[in-house]
Amino acid sequence: MATDNDPLKFAKRVPDGDSRERLVCGDCGWIHYENPKIIVGAVCTWQDKFLLCRRAIEPRIGFWTMPAGFMEEGETAEEGAAREAMEEACAPIEIDRLLAIYSVPRISQVHLIYRARLKEPTFDVGPESAEVKLLAWDDIPWTDLAFPTVHWALAHFREVAHREEFSPFVTPPQAIENMRRHPRPHH
Repeated sequence: MATDNDPLKFAKRVPDGDSRERLVCGDCGWIHYENPKIIVGAVCTWQDKFLLCRRAIEPRIGFWTMPAGFMEEGETAEEGAAREAMEEACAPIEIDRLLAIYSVPRISQVHLIYRARLKEPTFDVGPESAEVKLLAWDDIPWTDLAFPTVHWALAHFREVAHREEFSPFVTPPQAIENMRRHPRPHH
């Protein structure tokens, strides 16, 4: 008896009215769409310092990041960013506004990064973090940041920090093309 996970039941083909190859059930025609994942996070500050977490999990274990992770079903992007700050740094945050949208096509992700501030200067290590710190700009471990998006978000935050009005930074087309041509290893 075939199950939903039976590889013989599904085949890759271009469904009618589509232009991409998809997994399609040979019995009922159900189409399995694989779409990009949404990452939500925040550049969180307290006064003039930035909240960063040293990753305790792969990918990029031991490297530093802002609180961020996969958005969950049933939550808004802002709720997801606040949840990630709580999970990774035990930090209650107040979201100000959208800071950046990054497309990372080589791993099929879209990142929504917010500008936020800690509600109070309390934080702790969450289950995905080995260490959590508030760091001044000059103390950020730039060579040990986990992902390019962390570097981009911190730089953009600093650029617009004192502006009331600004447009969210969006991944420039050249950066997307470079990511496609020169994928970074996962480890």
